[in-house]
Amino acid sequence: MFLRILDRLEEIIIATLIAAATLLIFVAVVQRYAVGVPLLYPYFYPFNLTWAQELCIYMFVWMAKFGAAYGVRTGIHVGVDVLVNWLKPENRKKVVLFGLMCGALFTFVVGTMGVSFIVGLYPTDQVSPDLEVPRWIVFLAVPLGSYLMCFRFLQVAWNFWHTGHLPHTDETEVEGIEIEKPAPGGAR
Repeated sequence: MFLRILDRLEEIIIATLIAAATLLIFVAVVQRYAVGVPLLYPYFYPFNLTWAQELCIYMFVWMAKFGAAYGVRTGIHVGVDVLVNWLKPENRKKVVLFGLMCGALFTFVVGTMGVSFIVGLYPTDQVSPDLEVPRWIVFLAVPLGSYLMCFRFLQVAWNFWHTGHLPHTDETEVEGIEIEKPAPGGAR
């Protein structure tokens, strides 16, 4: 139950951030160029969207950190397994588990360094230039995303240990598009 909620929350955060950033960029560009049109000038001039670029950058950083964890969970994260697949099954399992544990250790270290950075940044009362939000909130993406990614590496390692299967996405399938598979023997 907890994992289902976490999975859905992760997907909602990623989708919301990318949709909001895209919409905000569109509105900012329309506003920027509509001000130059005399008929539209009175309608668009009052809006000040100088902060839009900064907010979009922050939203994309948060989206990327959570998206990396999503990539580990679903098996779409970049990986080169040509050499690993040549190994005997017992050696392959050890190498894959070692790689997953290295990923978990690395993301745990990055998350811990992120917490250390935020703890040092919090008492300084620094704010972002345009939005003037506390900078520690902006940088909170590093430990949250890294610890979530660490958890996902451990989750995949646990499942691989017990089932021998890694999450995998078929690159040839596109959600929502059905393609007829050829019948055995090549007949259609």
